[in-house]
Amino acid sequence: MSRQFSLLKRDPVRLWLIRITGASMAKKTIFIAFAIEDERQRDFLKGQSLNTDSPFEYVDMSVKEPYDSGWKERVRTRIRRSDGVIALVSKNTLTSTGEKWEINCAKEEGKKLIGLWAYKDDRTKPDVLAGHGIIPWTWDGIAAFINSL
Repeated sequence: MSRQFSLLKRDPVRLWLIRITGASMAKKTIFIAFAIEDERQRDFLKGQSLNTDSPFEYVDMSVKEPYDSGWKERVRTRIRRSDGVIALVSKNTLTSTGEKWEINCAKEEGKKLIGLWAYKDDRTKPDVLAGHGIIPWTWDGIAAFINSL
C-alpha cells in the first residue's frame, strides 16, 4: 500500500496538520501539538520525511501571527477539522500553556489523542495526557495511530 503524508503548518508556534493518503484509506488530518521549545524535534520529524524511504511529505503553510485572543479559536477550528491529535511530549510539555491548551481542546472536541515522546531519553508523562497513551517515536507507531482513526 502506498501512503503519502504531508504536514501543514498553520502557526509558527505550534500548529501542524498531517494529511495522509493511501491506496485504500481516505485522507486523514492529524493535528500536531508541541511546545515551542520542541520546535526542533518537529523539524526533525519534517526532516525525516525527506528520506526517500519515508512515506511522509510535508507542506509548510505557516501564518505569521502572534499568539493572541483569536489564536485559540483558530486552533479549535483546526482541531475540529482533524481526525486525531498527536502531541509531541517532553519535559517542556509540563510548562507549555499552549500545548496543554491544545491537548485539552482536543479532549473537549472528542478527538482521538496520543502522545509521541519527542526525545528517546525523556519519558515525561504529563498529567494532561492521563488516560491517553504515549508512544516512542517510530514510523510504525505513528502509522498505527493514524490507521486506527
